[in-house]
Amino acid sequence: MTQTNNLRFKNLRFNHLSSINHHLYNNMNEKERLSDVTWKKWGPYVSNREWGVVREDYSADGDAWNYTNHDIAEAKTYRWGEEGICGICDDLQKLVFSVGFWNKKDKMVKERFFGLSNGQGNHGEDVKEYFYYLDSTPTHSYMKMLYKYPQNAFPYEDLIKTNGERSKEEPEYELIDTGIFDKNEYFDIFIEYAKENQNDILVKLTIVNKSEKEVPLIILPTIWFRNTWNWGYDNYKPQMNAEDANSIKINHKDLEIKNIYANQSEKVLFCDNETNDERLYQSPNQSKYTKDGINDFIINRNSQSINPKDFGTKASFFIDVNFKPKETKTFEFRISDKDLKQPFQDFEEIFTSRQKEADEFYAEIQNGIKTDDEKLVQRQAFAGMLWNKMFYHYNVEKWLKGDPAEMPPPKSREKIRNYQWKHLNNDHIISMPDKWEYPWYATWDLAFHTISFSLIDPDFAKQQLKLFLFEWYMHPNGQLPAYEWNLSDVNPPVHAWAVFRVFKIDEYLKDKPDLEFLESAFQKLLMNFTWWVNKKDSNGNNIFEGGFLGLDNIGVFDRNTTLPNGEQLEQSDGTSWMAMFALNMMRIALELALYNNVYEEMAMKFFEHFLSIANSLDNMGEECFSLWDEEDEFFYDALASSDGDHMYLKLRTIVGLIPMFAVEVIDDEMIEKLPNFKKRMTWVLENKPELAALVSHWEVKGEDSKHLLSLLRGHRLKRLLHRMLNPDEFLSEFGVRALSKEYEKNPFAINLDGTDYAVKYTPAESDSGLFGGNSNWRGPIWFPINFLIIESLQRFFFYYSPDFLVEYPTGSGNYLNLDEIADALSKRLAKLFLKDENGNRPFNGQYPRFQTDPDFKDYILFYEYFHGDNGRGVGASHQTGWTGLIAKILMPRFSKKEIAESETEMPEDAK
Repeated sequence: MTQTNNLRFKNLRFNHLSSINHHLYNNMNEKERLSDVTWKKWGPYVSNREWGVVREDYSADGDAWNYTNHDIAEAKTYRWGEEGICGICDDLQKLVFSVGFWNKKDKMVKERFFGLSNGQGNHGEDVKEYFYYLDSTPTHSYMKMLYKYPQNAFPYEDLIKTNGERSKEEPEYELIDTGIFDKNEYFDIFIEYAKENQNDILVKLTIVNKSEKEVPLIILPTIWFRNTWNWGYDNYKPQMNAEDANSIKINHKDLEIKNIYANQSEKVLFCDNETNDERLYQSPNQSKYTKDGINDFIINRNSQSINPKDFGTKASFFIDVNFKPKETKTFEFRISDKDLKQPFQDFEEIFTSRQKEADEFYAEIQNGIKTDDEKLVQRQAFAGMLWNKMFYHYNVEKWLKGDPAEMPPPKSREKIRNYQWKHLNNDHIISMPDKWEYPWYATWDLAFHTISFSLIDPDFAKQQLKLFLFEWYMHPNGQLPAYEWNLSDVNPPVHAWAVFRVFKIDEYLKDKPDLEFLESAFQKLLMNFTWWVNKKDSNGNNIFEGGFLGLDNIGVFDRNTTLPNGEQLEQSDGTSWMAMFALNMMRIALELALYNNVYEEMAMKFFEHFLSIANSLDNMGEECFSLWDEEDEFFYDALASSDGDHMYLKLRTIVGLIPMFAVEVIDDEMIEKLPNFKKRMTWVLENKPELAALVSHWEVKGEDSKHLLSLLRGHRLKRLLHRMLNPDEFLSEFGVRALSKEYEKNPFAINLDGTDYAVKYTPAESDSGLFGGNSNWRGPIWFPINFLIIESLQRFFFYYSPDFLVEYPTGSGNYLNLDEIADALSKRLAKLFLKDENGNRPFNGQYPRFQTDPDFKDYILFYEYFHGDNGRGVGASHQTGWTGLIAKILMPRFSKKEIAESETEMPEDAK
């Protein structure tokens, strides 16, 4: 790129980013809301599933899926959280609002989304409903979603039975397969929220009868208090009572909300948020009107199950209506901190205003996105991220001990899980991977979530990253909690990467660096880095072993397993993740050193640590064994025997591509500003040339006097890309596969100590239940890995000239530079969601109706991962958080590159 073109490119990026900055933070309505955290007091913080989670499990054997299940959910009061359909609550979940429905044919009121437990599905747990997140502003001042509710009896038993009878080789049996939508006998239920102010929330239901028949529907807008009074800590019990058929008075000492109003209710039904012990456990009830009282009244016409005095801790408006064929009806409600004589007088005006502001907000965010389809996909991606915020409450010490007012849990529970985490006390709004499939945080997932959040609400992104570094999350030994099923599990250490990425995006958008955020995060990340070094480098050789590392079943066997003869698994990806971590920490320290020279020493520490890891990757043990196989020109895991011998596990997976992620580019200008760092760095490079020679020729300057820190020299990078960009191996039409397609016809096989192991390319669902059954790394396309591949290629491009060319795809005879390849891979990922030449969206897979029906085709689901050949969505379906990265990928090309590169690529006046 010529100097003139380079300057033009930089100015173009800077001008566009300045435009985003101006519009995003000078849209007065949204700017005021974003700068006032009280606007986030209420939001979509209600789980889609509270049953079957660890927090609610008080069993003797730790079988969380069966201790609470869907069948008992309507009658059991939860200890730690609440669930509902399209629910909202305050940020401490003291008061919850959700909507229930009954089509007069189901066996129960539809108060929660149905799905299979892990043991019921042939491919693991899976929600069996259709709902879509369509819109939300960052402050939740406006939100919209869609739920498709069948008019005939919901096929609960059919879904359980048929999925249970299917093998792992067969597809899941989905709700649409039951035929329940065949005659359009369902309702489209659009649920919208608009805030008049922080504590005045308008609710609109727009319900469409999609069938040709006249059909009934009972609508039950429901409000209740989370039960905080039964556990023996605080016996304060709030109360609500009916003013009339269209209003409920709310009385809670800690809440400003006073009323909820309905525009067209027949009556109000009351019960209490108390477990029906008699029904579930054949013991006396503490309350006469239990949690399932309203359901019992609706389904069984049992007038004894609701409180005739019209008060309680749970209440529903009762609306019984008939819909003519194709008829649409609208229903209005308002939750308010005010006593309103005419609560619906300004209803449409407020809704219209909030919708308009939401459109204006996203119009500026999406400035430069070319097509309406890209805008639609990105806006729904943002909506999914925002709707999947959840109130997450889990105090491990209390959970282990049990509550004073309850029976003590079985003694065996003390050692089943999480007993090493008694300090952990979580009580916050947290971004979830998927509020049905994964209604608990996963720390490495969340790191990717924050990248998408940073584009629309960088303060929330920073808050999420800081949260897991606080003392009531991070273990005293420095480990970050993984997820509630095993808080001690190990995920890739990407937190430091996310901290710096979000810091830079925030700085660019606000024209001001948040150094307090960066410095406080760095101090805690030091503890986390030390934990990794102490716990996952068993031999002290800078080679990292064991651990889940987010790649459940990518290898030959469970990578946490204890091998029979004391062998250890030397992981190229574990070591590479740590090299990446070291570079991330070095880069943060360099940034802080620009403001405080004390951090130059820390930058040097991580510079040397990175060099040591790079050295170890190529020189293990006395034989100087390298995880880079010169014969295949690929990185492999290796087995190290007790006597020091090594053997490659020559399985080509994305494990061998992860060394690309350890890459950083620093220019001379920054080095000159840090004389102590420069002096020490020069000494190391001069006195330890064996280290310097390993790291991509640090002494050789690239374009614009840049230096490259990487595990890969140019030759190795090209050889890795040769395989990665080969359609017969890793390159799919829709991104980079997790396993080489070579193993589809020729499965990898090996015999270890008399046991045969095999790995076959499986492009979609897992064919084994060994790793949970619903998560497969042996062939599909995963967004987080693809995103890091793209970013790494962009970073390499910033160092290498545009003349550094690689064949793309391998065997095509077509050569592109690394920036062009990164862009091409981004387009492949975007193809998963965008309409193709036939109007189809690949993620919709094998169902023609989803591709052609106007009532389905433009509603986007963001799946956990994708079929390695045809792009079909697989796994968790409702905005699995890291797939929300598509929102970042769809940003205009120059803006995306701007944010991806370091500050040293920007003009000085842009910093």
